[in-house]
Amino acid sequence: MKPFDSYIICTSPRSGSTLLCRMLREIGHAGFPDSHFHEPSLEKWLGYHRLNADDFDKSEDVLRAIFDAAHQTGCAGSGIFGLRLQRRSFDFFMQQLKVLHPSCDGDKARVEREFGRTLFIHLTRQSKLDQAISVVKATQTGLWHKAPDGTELERNGAAQEPVYDATAISAEMAVFVKADEDWKLWFAAQDIKPLRISYDDLSADPYAQLSRIVAALGLAYEPADKTVVPVAKLSDNVSREWADRFRSEGRDLTC
Repeated sequence: MKPFDSYIICTSPRSGSTLLCRMLREIGHAGFPDSHFHEPSLEKWLGYHRLNADDFDKSEDVLRAIFDAAHQTGCAGSGIFGLRLQRRSFDFFMQQLKVLHPSCDGDKARVEREFGRTLFIHLTRQSKLDQAISVVKATQTGLWHKAPDGTELERNGAAQEPVYDATAISAEMAVFVKADEDWKLWFAAQDIKPLRISYDDLSADPYAQLSRIVAALGLAYEPADKTVVPVAKLSDNVSREWADRFRSEGRDLTC
């Protein structure tokens, strides 16, 4: 019997989670991890899963339908559910689980009542400065992800040149520092010992980190090609120049 029925990638933006999710999906029998509960909004969740609230009699029925649809999508017929969960939607997500499972004692118990035995994966990026710069650049340029061949995978705005903004970088750094602290506090409070994956390790050898996760899940896997990954890095000379400038200005690197 496999040790887990599901896994949750506990993370924050620009941590390498898109790469990791795509690699896990490409295995074919490790679920379809994605942000199935991305925005903290029932209306958004209904839209993600193509559901209409008017088709249900009670609010609990709406919520039940959303989670059932997300579970089906996240399993993709594999028998194991994958989810990427960002801190910005964490509180709302847990509130909805409490509605569905009011008799459960604690967040972990509610997660496992809903999704079965769950492996929690903590994916973090050590350099909060680099992480913040990545978000600011993506927000300004509209480009969030691209493929190894240079084609765009995700864009949410018109193309424009990035402009150095120390205030925005500092603000994002503070968000990411707090997100990591909040994850760690939650793991401790719930007596969870997550599998820890760093952005640096994932970037240096993505298939080694993928193999760690697959082994922890008790799944068989042998990558056919260890040389090509599905998502390219967006860090460039501009990113490095911004980081050097930020440091040279003597700004707070710990937030």
